[in-house]
Amino acid sequence: MRHGVRDWLAPRRPDRPEVVTDPRERRALLVELLLVFSVTLGLSGLRSLLSLLDSLLKPEPLSKQSVALNVSQAAQQLIDFALQLTGVLQLLAWGGLGAYLLWRSGIGPRLVGLGLRRWPRDLAAGAVLAAVIGIPGLGLYFLAQALDLNLNVQPSTLGEHWWRTPVLILSAAGNAWAEEVLVVGYLLTRLRQFGWSENSGLITSAVLRGSYHLYQGFGGFVGNVVMGLIFGRFWQRTNRLWPLVVAHTLLDVVAFVGYALLRTHVSWLR
Repeated sequence: MRHGVRDWLAPRRPDRPEVVTDPRERRALLVELLLVFSVTLGLSGLRSLLSLLDSLLKPEPLSKQSVALNVSQAAQQLIDFALQLTGVLQLLAWGGLGAYLLWRSGIGPRLVGLGLRRWPRDLAAGAVLAAVIGIPGLGLYFLAQALDLNLNVQPSTLGEHWWRTPVLILSAAGNAWAEEVLVVGYLLTRLRQFGWSENSGLITSAVLRGSYHLYQGFGGFVGNVVMGLIFGRFWQRTNRLWPLVVAHTLLDVVAFVGYALLRTHVSWLR
């Protein structure tokens, strides 16, 4: 029992991938990391920080301000639909970039938990993770709002178009794919190659995840850091990435689609 708890709290670094010791290769990996996150979620983190600072400088408290996630991008319906799909495509490309760079360096999808042979277990594990994160996360959101530490988050303000629900589902899947591949599979693998301990990599990954949710307020930051700690440790212990993608997709689908369907019928969602 003690060893089981210890393995979860302070796991040992696996033998693969090997630590990169050549100075040139280490510099190349560092440049790669900086470039990848400068054009993806690292840049999103900086923008979120600036957005939070802007919200804090406004006269009204955070709980009286709102931020929308999935918003209309054009007045013409079909153009709006096309723009929504380009956003999904960008998210898929972000995750694909991380997976591709790992593959180019000899770390194929199976080695980071993207093999498809265990999909029934991955689906089940993803559903359990979604419940573990989702229920307490909702409570944290309401607590943060009550304490004026969070903005009012509107998961979707899209109009009632025929394509709204499919687009929201695709957006949820795109977010899940991009975040879990980049922030867990890609980043933690690269940090292992730098020789970082499992806990150091885990904290870095979780803080990065929280950073690009700062636009929601302090509650969004804390909630996503906790989610990052749980998801990251799960991957470190199981080497399965698909359950994280499944869980994240389920969480976002419930938030995006559920809000879109209920906001005109439930007063406190408006």
